[in-house]
Amino acid sequence: MTATTYQAGEIQGLIEIDASKCKGCDACKKFCPTQAIVGASGAAHSIDKDRCLSCGQCMINCPFGAIKETHSALDTVIRKLADKDTTVVGIIAPAVRVAIGEEFGLGTGELVTGKLYGAMNKAGFKIFDCNFAADLTIMEEGSEFIHRLHATVKGEEHAGALPQFTSCCPAWVRYLEGNFPSLLPNLSTAKSPQQMAGTVAKTYGAKVYDMEPEKIFTIAVMPCTAKKVEASRPEFNSAWHYNHEHGAHAAEYPDVDAVLTTREMAQLLKLLKIDLATTPAYEGDSLFAQYTGAGTIFGTTGGVMEAALRTAHKVLTDTEMAKLDLEPVRGLEGVKEADVTLFDKQLGQEVTVKVAVVHDMGNNIEPILRDVAAGTSPYHFIEVMNCAGGCVNGGGQPVQGGGSSWIGNIG
Repeated sequence: MTATTYQAGEIQGLIEIDASKCKGCDACKKFCPTQAIVGASGAAHSIDKDRCLSCGQCMINCPFGAIKETHSALDTVIRKLADKDTTVVGIIAPAVRVAIGEEFGLGTGELVTGKLYGAMNKAGFKIFDCNFAADLTIMEEGSEFIHRLHATVKGEEHAGALPQFTSCCPAWVRYLEGNFPSLLPNLSTAKSPQQMAGTVAKTYGAKVYDMEPEKIFTIAVMPCTAKKVEASRPEFNSAWHYNHEHGAHAAEYPDVDAVLTTREMAQLLKLLKIDLATTPAYEGDSLFAQYTGAGTIFGTTGGVMEAALRTAHKVLTDTEMAKLDLEPVRGLEGVKEADVTLFDKQLGQEVTVKVAVVHDMGNNIEPILRDVAAGTSPYHFIEVMNCAGGCVNGGGQPVQGGGSSWIGNIG
């Protein structure tokens, strides 16, 4: 397995093991997708940061609470919220809006979107729902897939590699970069919803907020620790480049300034003495709080694929899918697949698209990638999520049961 290579400026060593608490039980090794946990059974373990994807699965599954994050932007966020010259934009992921309620005594599985909007508004955030950006991602990723498919069917040069991989999960992207770099041309060129949201907030959003882009501070609230590393990648500064071309002269800035996990957002609200449970619902303060059901299902395994297929079906046939719930790509099997046959009006022929959905990546992805590398894969489009169950079980979610994630040892 090839070691991951980090770029200058990226967060490294985000996840660490406290040797004084580690019992050497090896539970963490079971959940690590890259075998980055080092140490003999019964002895204190450590993490090889070059292999670590920062997904946090070892952390939320450690029964002794011996694994921790080393980077938190909480203090910075509090300072920015207090700065009257700064517009603080909160980008809220779909998988946060249920889990965070449990940190305030609300029922398990209760959807608290309105309350979360209200609590964040009270704290001083402008609301930018990441579902809005997920809808943008669907249009970009779906359009890219259609282009690749059509170009391949027509035999055009530079058609773009198939199968196309989704690019929303940063741990998955890092895994591909480090272990199967020859397959990077198969990766969608679309940014993740988090990074699209940051870019939009500091370009078009600057007009909506009537604020200079360099005075906008974007904070993504994510169920995923790996999103912190994604936001720190030096190439994600396109908002600055756009504004610079249009007359902005401030120092270069990132699209997403900081990332808070679900746990950290709960901690922030408690530090600010805001009780989510008693906060009235709020509808948002701009069009950035509007979104479709396609964006909402990004948080679970199969959601990205289902939303992309809905979009592709509409574009290719001018009709909605007869059944919007694409059941074969739902559920918790490690690898799911589906065939969608449709009449492609642009090609003037019937086309069958074969797709796969992979989650719990460490246990399921390698055979899929080896088939793709060998040219024997039957698929046209593959969704990959690192965590079992998708983002709903991300490394930034509340830890249940004294150190075990709610979904257990699926796979």
